[in-house]
Amino acid sequence: MQLLSSQKIVFWIKIAVFAGILLYIGYVLRRQPFDLSVVRNQWHQVSRPGWWVAGLLLLTPINWGLEALKWQLLVRRVEPISFRAAYQGVLAGLSLGFVLPAQLGDTAGRVLSLRTGERGAAIGASLVSGGMQFYVALVFGTLAWGYHLQTVPERNTPAGRWLLALLSILSLGGIFFGLTYRRLIRWSVQWPRLNRWSTYWSVIGRYSNGDIGLALGAATLRYLVFSLQFYVAMRLLGVILPGAAAAAGIGLVFLAKTITPAFNLLSDLGVREAASLWVFAPTGTPASLLLTITLTLWLANVLLPVVVGLLYVWRLKLATS
Repeated sequence: MQLLSSQKIVFWIKIAVFAGILLYIGYVLRRQPFDLSVVRNQWHQVSRPGWWVAGLLLLTPINWGLEALKWQLLVRRVEPISFRAAYQGVLAGLSLGFVLPAQLGDTAGRVLSLRTGERGAAIGASLVSGGMQFYVALVFGTLAWGYHLQTVPERNTPAGRWLLALLSILSLGGIFFGLTYRRLIRWSVQWPRLNRWSTYWSVIGRYSNGDIGLALGAATLRYLVFSLQFYVAMRLLGVILPGAAAAAGIGLVFLAKTITPAFNLLSDLGVREAASLWVFAPTGTPASLLLTITLTLWLANVLLPVVVGLLYVWRLKLATS
């Protein structure tokens, strides 16, 4: 009963967040209606837009290739797999995440692509992979928020500074966890309520410091690649901002996307839009351009890989061999 109550609470929190996102986007569009002519004019003013399109599309397989590399590095302590198999599992998970809650679909696609009977440990490896990407976004987002407060004085409020302190504490907490995770795992098995879930997180104890370092390196490189994709999408629409301001804005958008609960990749799209409208509002960039930029990024970086991933969904194994 308690589990069902918790699930209902989480569900209604997600409903409230999603509704709030839609209301905010609607509020912005009422104040600044979407104007296709603005987008068209910006497109015509861009020199050689085809190069920016090519760059955006070429970075997409690199982005997901780094995610596959991270998954391969982490799941090898459960079942060694090739890079190709890891890539297929990641794309299958991405496709399932399109119709299921994103984390559930992503994990299912990866785990069901394996032959191992240790599916609990494989689920744990998938959660570690997502946790690492979350942590990288958190650290970069913390730096971005600190810069944002310095450059946008009207947002440098007590609430903004408290948020910066909280983000900083969470970032430092990740370092503490990295230094003590083995002791924490040994401690957790002593508590019956925690030990019953140990099948999922005990895999963390199998990782060496080298494993953690390599996977975090892949997560960081991936973060930099999809940040570059965001910047390329901005240049494609003729939006040119100072480098630091663009990097901080992109970091905040990805931070918001990372920490905001989403039902699936479609609602994730709304998060990206709402965050972009709020973060880049002080730059004076028209809402029409911001919405087009985020939609372009989503089409290239999410929808296209989802279509490719459908080819691998049919190969998933519901039972282990």
